[in-house]
Amino acid sequence: MSSSNSVEMPFLDHLEELRWRLFKCAVAIAIGVGVAFALLYTKQVDIIAFLSLPIQPYLKQPLMVTHVSDLFDIVMDASITLGLIAASPVLAWQLWGFLSPALYGHEKKAVIPALIGAAVLFLAGMALSFFYVLPVTLSFFMSFQSGSVQIMQTVDQYVSFVISMCLAFGAIFELPIVIALLSAMGIVQPQYLSKFRRHAFLGCIVAAALITPGSDPTSLIALTIPLYMLYEVSITVSKFISRRRERRIAAGDE
Repeated sequence: MSSSNSVEMPFLDHLEELRWRLFKCAVAIAIGVGVAFALLYTKQVDIIAFLSLPIQPYLKQPLMVTHVSDLFDIVMDASITLGLIAASPVLAWQLWGFLSPALYGHEKKAVIPALIGAAVLFLAGMALSFFYVLPVTLSFFMSFQSGSVQIMQTVDQYVSFVISMCLAFGAIFELPIVIALLSAMGIVQPQYLSKFRRHAFLGCIVAAALITPGSDPTSLIALTIPLYMLYEVSITVSKFISRRRERRIAAGDE
């Protein structure tokens, strides 16, 4: 518990505060999902047309549906996703308000930059996946087309593939934030990360080859570079946080 809190909140008061914060989070999510569904249902935003942009150059006919409810399911899933994204500032604020009294001063200073960095990196990973990795991957898959076969791509399978790829890249781009947290807890040291640079570079090549199974060396290198840059950024972040942690320990703050 932070030293600035002279009186601890009773347990029942904690539960009451948690209940009201969860209620506010639920209201924010409901509003976000409702607004997103209204926009998608009225075709103010054509989410299916947007998600199909990477595959459009390879289609000879529109994406297909095999069940009458497929389009509704996609719009509903997209509404929930967009609603959570729209409500995320409220969710983060409520989480911060509940946890901040129990944090030390230096921990409070680190939380907000970490949350902002995590959001930016996640969106950057999703953007890289959607605008670059997906077109390259689809180009490779479509290179197996044969004149005796007609590809009939269903919209639900395609959208699921797009979302899984984007979420995977968003998660990969969280590496610097994870390393920062582990460094702040003293679990990971920058010297250890620097020692395994060559292994990390090889791992990035393997990961790029698995993510984009094409044989084009240019595509492989173009994806390996940002993945390895994330590792180098993680080393820099770890050094910075480790030095600050050592200074706090020396000053007796931990």
